[in-house]
Amino acid sequence: MATTTPHPRLRRRVLVRASGGPRYAVALAVDALGTGLLRPFLLLYGVTVLRLSAPVTGAAMTAGIVAGLVCVPMVGRWLDRGARSTVVAASMLVRVLGVALLLAAPRGHVQLFAAAALFLGIGNQAWPAAHAALVATVAHGRDRDTALAGARALRNGALGVGALLAALCLAGGTTALRALAVATALAYLTAAALAWSVHVRARPAGPSRTEAPGVGPAPRMRALLAANVVYAFCLNVPEVALPAVLVTQLHASPVWPAAVFVANTALVVTLQVPVTAFTARFSRRSVLALSGVVLTASYLCFLAATAWHHGWSVPAVAAVSVVCTLGEIVYAGSATALVAALAPAHVLGRALARFQLSTGFGLAVSPAAITALAPHGPAALWGGLAAATLVSAAAVAGTRSGAEA
Repeated sequence: MATTTPHPRLRRRVLVRASGGPRYAVALAVDALGTGLLRPFLLLYGVTVLRLSAPVTGAAMTAGIVAGLVCVPMVGRWLDRGARSTVVAASMLVRVLGVALLLAAPRGHVQLFAAAALFLGIGNQAWPAAHAALVATVAHGRDRDTALAGARALRNGALGVGALLAALCLAGGTTALRALAVATALAYLTAAALAWSVHVRARPAGPSRTEAPGVGPAPRMRALLAANVVYAFCLNVPEVALPAVLVTQLHASPVWPAAVFVANTALVVTLQVPVTAFTARFSRRSVLALSGVVLTASYLCFLAATAWHHGWSVPAVAAVSVVCTLGEIVYAGSATALVAALAPAHVLGRALARFQLSTGFGLAVSPAAITALAPHGPAALWGGLAAATLVSAAAVAGTRSGAEA
């Protein structure tokens, strides 16, 4: 259903202001650059520098992600007490501690690597909710939606640059990986100082007089949060599903999944803000449901593409990945914005934390689910993802969320 007031095109200066200001935008870029330097190569650091086995390294990284999710509810309560830039800075500083432990760990020391993964996981899981709460404090309505989209585009671009720089340095071996870790720590420290310097804080809000006692975001958004677990699978399609299909099933060159990943990043960077601005003329709930339909269509197209032969399957899968990325862009531009619009002011932090929990859970279980389905054939993988996503889109469309959403 269309809204009554279309979204005005934001000038770049207005967009930066709505995102938290120039210093905060630089903090986001520097933080993402540091994450791009280390995140794709943390496993290599454990295996190459610390001489840990791959299973032990992977288990420690998974434990860090899970522990980070466990800490998210506390972040939500901290945000609801009014903290904003302080929480963002803390999510960056805790990762400085994680990298410091990484550098301090001697060869074969599993415990210190696990502790480093723990602090990195806490910071990575705490940041999205803290960032969304800060933006929701300095911007409102559709300006807030576009600011969230702009931050995502900026972050994806910086992540890509960081990963590219790290890839170029890998020829240096152990010394280069340690240097990358040092650069990451410095980036997180700089970003934390910049984020803290904006001094954004919200006045804690009380329940609305018109809100019934005990009515919070959990009962109103339970279907949305459950659907989001399935929606989040799309974020791992370029990184997990497509490499598994292209390389192990279609026997394509590793260049193909790398090209798909680069294209995905480029599309998010260039289209996230324009697409979010365009869809602002419709309700957020309708846009989120539409993103599920687009993702479902892309999964069915993947199913058809993998059934082709005579050398057409690989380029067809790469072409369909563009449709999947468009679905991801529409999803990312509407999901957090819908949660921020639905949540009462006094529980905004907890609502965003619950949303991050659902996203983090989806990201945590999707690699295992995708790799478990893939050996059973394209129908099991793409058909299963399509069915689950379509059901989730129907659940989102069926919720009644009010005029604001």
